[in-house]
Amino acid sequence: MQQFDQKNLILAIVIAVAMVLGFEFLYNQPRVAKQRAEAERLAQSEQVAAPAGSTLPAPGAPAAAPGAPPVVPGSQIANLLAQPNPDRNAVLAREARVTIDTPAAAGSITLKGARIDDLRLLKYRETVDRDSPSVVLLSPQGAANPYFAEFGWVAASGTVALPGPDTVWTADRTALTPSAPVTLSWDNGQGLRFERRISIEDEYFFRIDESVANTGTAPVTLHGYALASRVGTPTLGGFYILHEGPIGVMKDVLKEPAYSDLREKREIKDSSKGGWLGFVDKYWLVAVVPDQSRENTARFMHVPVAGTDRYQVDYLGAAQTVAPGASAAQTTRLFAGAKEVRLLDAYAERHAIPLFDRAIDFGWFYFLTKPMFLALEWLYAKIGNFGVAIIILTIFIKLLFFPLANKSYKAMAKMKLLQPEMEALKAKFGEDRQRMSQEMMLLYKRSGANPLSGCLPIIVQIPVFFALYKVLFVTIEMRHAPFYGWIRDLSAQDPTTLFNLFGLIPWTVPSFLPVLGIWPIIMGVTMFLQQKLNPQPVDPIQAKMFLALPFVFTFMLASFPAGLVIYWAVNNTLSILQQWVIMKQMGQAKPPPPAKAKA
Repeated sequence: MQQFDQKNLILAIVIAVAMVLGFEFLYNQPRVAKQRAEAERLAQSEQVAAPAGSTLPAPGAPAAAPGAPPVVPGSQIANLLAQPNPDRNAVLAREARVTIDTPAAAGSITLKGARIDDLRLLKYRETVDRDSPSVVLLSPQGAANPYFAEFGWVAASGTVALPGPDTVWTADRTALTPSAPVTLSWDNGQGLRFERRISIEDEYFFRIDESVANTGTAPVTLHGYALASRVGTPTLGGFYILHEGPIGVMKDVLKEPAYSDLREKREIKDSSKGGWLGFVDKYWLVAVVPDQSRENTARFMHVPVAGTDRYQVDYLGAAQTVAPGASAAQTTRLFAGAKEVRLLDAYAERHAIPLFDRAIDFGWFYFLTKPMFLALEWLYAKIGNFGVAIIILTIFIKLLFFPLANKSYKAMAKMKLLQPEMEALKAKFGEDRQRMSQEMMLLYKRSGANPLSGCLPIIVQIPVFFALYKVLFVTIEMRHAPFYGWIRDLSAQDPTTLFNLFGLIPWTVPSFLPVLGIWPIIMGVTMFLQQKLNPQPVDPIQAKMFLALPFVFTFMLASFPAGLVIYWAVNNTLSILQQWVIMKQMGQAKPPPPAKAKA
């Protein structure tokens, strides 16, 4: 029975490791390579020349048939350059703009179309180097991969002159700051005057208050809308544990269609009260948030134009009839920035935005992942270093599971004391598997040992390990967070490698060699030492397989975030100390005398 259980355990471990490695090398890496090749193909297709002055149709904006319901006019990419201009600043200089000036973000709003289409995140750099450029989030038409937000009105029926992508608005000031909102205005010359007041509520949260006054003689029925548009499929990380792409909440249900889903379905549409829609990257979010008390029609969509993928998320508000002498209004909020947990939580609570923090992909273990992040953030506020916070959290987790681990290690200590008797039983009944299993079970019963007790700490550790992995992988607070020495980014793998003696030899390591940094090696050594304290399997083949596991895990975890490897190494070290103390205490106890075997 004991050998059967051990074989099952070993088989489960081998299958699990094989599945992880197989998934990574046979499925995930080829999929990532395919996605990157597709992104390069799309980027090249955007450079294909088009007739001068050509106008690309708006996604989802066909001419409405008589009696057809109104639709969002879409991001009309009018006169889009066939060859994207690599000089983004030159593109921005073509049109009159209102600057955006905040401590967290800088950019501008184009007066032509009144789009928010230029935004840089000042607190975040492209790399760990402090001199690297700020992260660019939004970009205008004419630049590579335009990405912007747009707001406006749609007429329910008839021909009404409404502001569109070519409309030039008038601004009451030249700069938008946290203390100075900007009001844009435009008159259609037919009795309708439009105003758009843009203010900054917080670091990355814009408020757009729109109004239309009817000074004419006839009523007009309008629908307010807001959209976020993205031209070109972004290069994705391709990680199966992370969603990157369209995202939103409709009817209090989180929707996460992939870009490939939209390319296949073209449109995903539903009615909803409140909610939100946007595009999410690993660390960034652009989302339009309608008035949470109003009904609207929300939509994800995709339209290919001239070989280029165009994605759009939008919502269309309920009809508002504007009588002569009256006015209508709508309020939309736009989040465009970094997915900082504290900000998303604050906005969600302040404006009753459902599931807004789910823009951060905390995953299935949300109930464990988010509290773990909050604990790390609290420790960081006290200590000032996320790496040290991870170590202290590891100690806390170890203390939390101390009783369970203690019981397990005592059981393993008993197993280690029984090792000589197990070897004797193997020598005596090695050819009779059934009899040997029976004698083993009698030995366990007499000594009170449990051969599977050593699995408990590992089983408990798996969800904690995965939750911490998610925290390190998806939260921007961990991005570029340094530890000490050579670890400048806890969310990235250990940058050192054994194959150039950890940087002592000036040699560029070929990409085909596995990553093997200092911290992964430390983790592997601690795992090996911990394993040596455990009772060794009687079967020599099983013993060799267990001996190989530290090496397998060392190579497998070498490409994981350094913060996760540090956690695992510290956890192993604490386990070794705890197990060594228990072994020493129980080493003075003698195993029970062997029972006489029955003939």
